[in-house]
Amino acid sequence: MNGVEKGALIIADIGGYTKYLTGVELEHSTDILADLINTVVEQIRGVFTLSKLEGDAVFAYAPDSRAAEGASVVTAIESCYSGFRRRQEAIDRATSCMCDACSKIPTLNLKFVVHYGSYVVREMAGSNELVGSDVIIVHRLLKNEIKEKTGLHGYAFFSGDCLEHYGLDADALTLQPHFETYDDVGEIGGWILDLETRFDEAMKAREVMIGDDDPKVWTMTWDVPGPPPLVWDTFTSPSKRKLWQEDTIDVRQTNPRGAPGVGTTNHCVHGNSSVHEEILDWKPYRYMTERSVSPLGPMMMMFQFEPIGDGSKTKVVVRLKMEGGLKQKLMMKAFGKKMAQGFEKGIANMITMLEAEKEPAPTPG
Repeated sequence: MNGVEKGALIIADIGGYTKYLTGVELEHSTDILADLINTVVEQIRGVFTLSKLEGDAVFAYAPDSRAAEGASVVTAIESCYSGFRRRQEAIDRATSCMCDACSKIPTLNLKFVVHYGSYVVREMAGSNELVGSDVIIVHRLLKNEIKEKTGLHGYAFFSGDCLEHYGLDADALTLQPHFETYDDVGEIGGWILDLETRFDEAMKAREVMIGDDDPKVWTMTWDVPGPPPLVWDTFTSPSKRKLWQEDTIDVRQTNPRGAPGVGTTNHCVHGNSSVHEEILDWKPYRYMTERSVSPLGPMMMMFQFEPIGDGSKTKVVVRLKMEGGLKQKLMMKAFGKKMAQGFEKGIANMITMLEAEKEPAPTPG
């Protein structure tokens, strides 16, 4: 048995599945569940470590060493919900089957409960079993009255301990306060994040992408160890960028919506110079596009993350499009090679960092 650890405990649960299962054909319904559960696992692994599958739910955890920032936790949840909804819609569009199991796919939804606390990881039969009072609490939170009181089917419920530890801004995230009372653990206060509205807003947002067919575009590609969620988090986390990005002294981030997304700005200090970045498009864990202004002038940058093989590695594609005039062209001729070398060194640092963080993949129990 390992020692006591602290971190985020999360359960992603497919809402409405019990009712769905009792009224549809078993063969197709179990295939659909397996597909959707796999989607959740793929989206959540990396930032979170899978503990086990619990029927129509996924139980995972993120020690402080892995998810030290609340932004990483919120991004993981929003990305997982988005991946679930997109996969759900893809399955619904692709099937021509008229059975109840297939026709009722849109009735399913995804909810999360997130708690912060202590736990012990115990290895049993090849899987990681978490034990402790906080593990009990996060499972209790799964049984709540949120749907009855708010009408929400897709949501994340953060316990008060979780919100306080990660310093999440309830107002910026537009969180709703909520309380639940249980016979064994008493009253637990928390906050509700409306994932349905966040997803709809993200789908309506303008796409900003950079193609390879523009002669003004520079393209660089690397194969990086780790699944896309982990590589994305390492790439975008302000605290982690300081560890791998060349000559980066500080990264100060401003999130108008309480978590990274469209409108987020970064102020990066590099020695005697600085770079201002604004996120224009944010689709975790697929791609992000930003506009940056530096001593080399304005440019648009797109970062794409594609799983390789079984998803344990990620292809990172960086595209840069210069938006300045003649002066920028002259500066790029003089300093462009140095900038490219900086990218290469930074990615090499990231690869070393990710290799050092590797841990054996748990076997779902």
